[in-house]
Amino acid sequence: MRRLTYENARGESIVFYLSPLLIESLNGIGEVDADIQGQTAPYQDGDTYIDTRLQPRYIDLQGSILKKDLKEIKSYRKEILRVCNPKLGLGKIILELDGDIKEIYGALDGVPVFPERGRNVWQQFSIAWKCSNPYWLDPNQTSKPLQAYVGNFTLPNTFPVELGKSGSRTVLTNEGDVPAAVRIDVQGPVTNPRIINQTTGAWIRINRAIATDEILHIDTTEGSKRVEIYRGNMIYPALGYMDHDSTWLKLEVGENEIEHIADAGDRNSLVSVTWNSQYVGI
Repeated sequence: MRRLTYENARGESIVFYLSPLLIESLNGIGEVDADIQGQTAPYQDGDTYIDTRLQPRYIDLQGSILKKDLKEIKSYRKEILRVCNPKLGLGKIILELDGDIKEIYGALDGVPVFPERGRNVWQQFSIAWKCSNPYWLDPNQTSKPLQAYVGNFTLPNTFPVELGKSGSRTVLTNEGDVPAAVRIDVQGPVTNPRIINQTTGAWIRINRAIATDEILHIDTTEGSKRVEIYRGNMIYPALGYMDHDSTWLKLEVGENEIEHIADAGDRNSLVSVTWNSQYVGI
């Protein structure tokens, strides 16, 4: 099964599947160009590999309107043009393929095209998207709390015994193909909270006291990185409180040990980490 749903920035959506909007071909869902970066030194043969960057993903949909009545054809053409309007900016593409569901954000790379019908029974069309972030996302985000207390006491045991240790840490598993950005929420009271990925050594610290009625929100997603304070229905920017030695930490592929510490309040505060795994193809 191959079904594509496009949802624009206004929340309007349209489905391409079998009927009445048939998918005839769909390109770009797997393949994406890569830019291999390297450097060379004087008298060096070849070059030295540095990194590989994936280029933006281009998705091209070719389809047909399976209607013969002219009024119905015009109605579906109007619907496609309304929903797939390039002026609306980024939209969400949801692809269901052989029981797997992934999503990606893209902008229309031009107005949908409707070739002359000629002798064709059906009205054909073509739609193209540019996805600046080439990775497919798991539509089901994963959210895990950090443990506020780690117990070590088990029976039977031999005394003396360590009943537990204070701190907030847990192991989070990124099942995707590449590192995943995270959204971190910290509910006060806590002073100068610091989130550490002990697996990579990366950390982020906010030099501010978070009150009981406040929530600190950190998003490390490329293109939408932010630090905010939620208080009631109000949102306050807090990027200026971010420690200058901090990094926009991510979850590496596989297991990541994440720890939360603070100057005060780390035993009472509530911390959760949320992410969507990313995939190079579907």
